[in-house]
Amino acid sequence: MTLSSALAMAVLTTPSAPSLYDLREQDWRNGSIVYQVFVDRFNASSPPTERAEAYPAPRVLKKWSDPVTPGQNDPRAGVWSHELQFWGGDLKGIEEKLDYIQSFGTGVLYLTPIFAGLTNHKYDGADYFAIAPEFGSKADFDSLKDRTHKKGMKLMLDGVFNHCARVSPLFQAALKDERHPKRDWFHIGPEYPNGYRGWVGVANLPAWNLENSAVRDYLWKGKDSVVKHWLKQGIDGWRLDVAFELGPDHLKELTASAHAAKKGSAVVGEISGYPESWEEAVDGVFNFMAPNIIVEALKGNISGNKAGRLLERMAQDASPDHLLKSWLHLDNHDTPPIASILPDEKDRALAWAALFTLPGSPVIYYGSELGQPGAGDPANRAPMPWDKVTDKNPDYAWVKKLTHFRTRHRALKVGDFTPLETHSLIAFSRTTDKVRDSVIVVINPTDKPVTETFTTRMGRILSWGEFEDVLSGDKVRSVTGMFKTTVPGKSLRLYVPITDPARGALMYYRIP
Repeated sequence: MTLSSALAMAVLTTPSAPSLYDLREQDWRNGSIVYQVFVDRFNASSPPTERAEAYPAPRVLKKWSDPVTPGQNDPRAGVWSHELQFWGGDLKGIEEKLDYIQSFGTGVLYLTPIFAGLTNHKYDGADYFAIAPEFGSKADFDSLKDRTHKKGMKLMLDGVFNHCARVSPLFQAALKDERHPKRDWFHIGPEYPNGYRGWVGVANLPAWNLENSAVRDYLWKGKDSVVKHWLKQGIDGWRLDVAFELGPDHLKELTASAHAAKKGSAVVGEISGYPESWEEAVDGVFNFMAPNIIVEALKGNISGNKAGRLLERMAQDASPDHLLKSWLHLDNHDTPPIASILPDEKDRALAWAALFTLPGSPVIYYGSELGQPGAGDPANRAPMPWDKVTDKNPDYAWVKKLTHFRTRHRALKVGDFTPLETHSLIAFSRTTDKVRDSVIVVINPTDKPVTETFTTRMGRILSWGEFEDVLSGDKVRSVTGMFKTTVPGKSLRLYVPITDPARGALMYYRIP
């Protein structure tokens, strides 16, 4: 061992108190990769015709190869016919594919609602304490939960606490009996078009009266509430549907109840506007904005410089740790898949790169990693195309490469975010207290090669410090804090500093 390598080893092995980044890393909610499964469309453990009794009329069973197409609306029932079409995905089917889910470096498996309800999506919960029979049994749930945990992943469920189902026995009893003790759990009266208030007027989704404390006791406050019950059953957190409409006060109460039931559990709210001001109400929000700033630049709607400034303002306005716990989305079950948003493969590759390098927890919506298109509901909820899981699929191969890169670079999970001053390019760094963790991301959203010079804003990179692009092998030196690079059109660079003494970086042996 040389003197320089011995000194470097001594510095790196000196005991010290946990840093901010160590503490962030110990909290699974920071920067975990999330894989979202729409249960009915992911994987069927057996032909659904063998369990047809779980799909009584008016439900309709489809073949896995059948296309998903819009149906007809029944305004009185408040249900579209395509909401009653099932492809047979179930909890056992998800368990069969846990190796696949884990292969993306996934830290969190998130399931759309799994509780009893009429529709295939289950956002119309009829019984929050019962697993939907078509998805399986409580034993199937327990098996999936245990296997997920054994693989080192967390399990989060979808909580729909703004509204329930028209067929809910509790709601039907209250609706039919003016003297029912729980009638005021809902908004019932002739002033409403259906005789009761529904979510955005939908007849199938009667709204809870959340101003009634008894309702909140039932849903999240009480010791036997829905939220606490499933946390005690072993789940690790809740994704909250239409969380914005619950309001900050109710969300704060719900989050406190979840944390009391299970310390360190996660509550992430479907709040998809500007990711600021909600840190006291929920652990994280939906950050569609940050990845879509990149998408807008790829479409030519904003410049690289403006994209950088918008990202910088976001980082200034939102708490860093709240950003890390928020979920980054390119798409989900309510939006077109990214393959429909960005049909061009090069654009899509850059959007995926942004998803896995921006601060937060990136969400892979099942099938999107395979380039699955589907413009609009219900096409965006198509059956998983398992035949596309091949390294010859460029989307799949690229997403796997990015997730592998992310899991090997600590700064991308828990590091700080610093936009860098550019003109046409989009550039930012992710950094921790250790130089070797650093990553500089440079995206060229234009069609032409761009050469730019900008500062690293990284004080521990010494002059003539060398960076290497992990994709191309291109090497760049930072001279007096300045960084010059050329990036081909519609491509990116992922630069990491060369700090290994064995590669000639002797100047870093005292720099952690």
